[in-house]
Amino acid sequence: MSQSGRVKMADVAREAGVSVATVSKVVNGRWGVSAATVERVLAVVGDLGYEASLGASSLRSHRTNVLGVLLAEFEPFSTELLKGVSEAVGHTDFELLAFSGGRSGGGVGWERRSLARLGGSLVDGAIVVTPTVVDAGNGIPVVAVDPHTGPSEVPTVDSDNLAGAMSAVEHLIGLGHRRIAHLAGRDDLESARLREEGFRRAMAAAGLAVDESLVRVGGYRAESADAVVREMLTGADRPTAVFAANDLTAIHTMAVAAELGLRVPDDLSVVGFDNVPESALTDPGLTTVAQPLHEMGRRAVEVLVELLQDGADGEPAHVRLPTQLVVRQSCAAPPR
Repeated sequence: MSQSGRVKMADVAREAGVSVATVSKVVNGRWGVSAATVERVLAVVGDLGYEASLGASSLRSHRTNVLGVLLAEFEPFSTELLKGVSEAVGHTDFELLAFSGGRSGGGVGWERRSLARLGGSLVDGAIVVTPTVVDAGNGIPVVAVDPHTGPSEVPTVDSDNLAGAMSAVEHLIGLGHRRIAHLAGRDDLESARLREEGFRRAMAAAGLAVDESLVRVGGYRAESADAVVREMLTGADRPTAVFAANDLTAIHTMAVAAELGLRVPDDLSVVGFDNVPESALTDPGLTTVAQPLHEMGRRAVEVLVELLQDGADGEPAHVRLPTQLVVRQSCAAPPR
């Protein structure tokens, strides 16, 4: 064994009496190795505990007993989902592999590249978080969580974005706000579209006109929202309240307001969406719409395990979970 204590491919090759190239072929499922040699190498892999034994065991059984979670990046939303996934997997016979598409959110099609790397040899099925496309299965079962385009031909888990947004805006209206801004998400996301629709429905139901100059795309990120937030809050007729499409941009709105000398909630009320842990740590605490992120992760595991055990039957499952307004200290009646 190597001095580091970690079993390497060279250790397996030496023990099995074959070349490193032969071991590589075996653990990666390539052709050109006799059946007897494959069996000998796999036996050594199992004895030594070589890390590539996941791939090797899949050659024997065509199963790895591993579920994959594919994320564009590790940020607060996906991290909270991952906690729920991890908890649920702990109650099954499966293990968990989390994989990030990387490169600033991965770009369109990141999940196809990720599934091509993992599907079939490392994972039996995958949960894909906020995928840009949902037709990428690579021969394994896939469950999509909050896909960009909404429910499609694969099982989907999401939350009630429309009702959640309406509850946020209704809360502001109930406090007496009439000039309410919406810091929207991204134009390519169904969840963002539904949150904007919820904003508009709540305003219409209260008989309030939407000032289109106060509906601005924040992009779900502090850096992409910064300029539009500053423009809104320094305008001649600024809003008395902002409903942001996620917590990260809501928190940034509060920070910009403080820089500009505006007090939250005395001068400006702010509501977010998601209820990531950071929302409870702001000063004042951020009122937000809670998505059941842990539960979404758990349900995604349940759907995926059922697919692996029973196969697809009929229409793809669509699990939509309720949202809930969490009232903290970032909202008050508008200034007079």
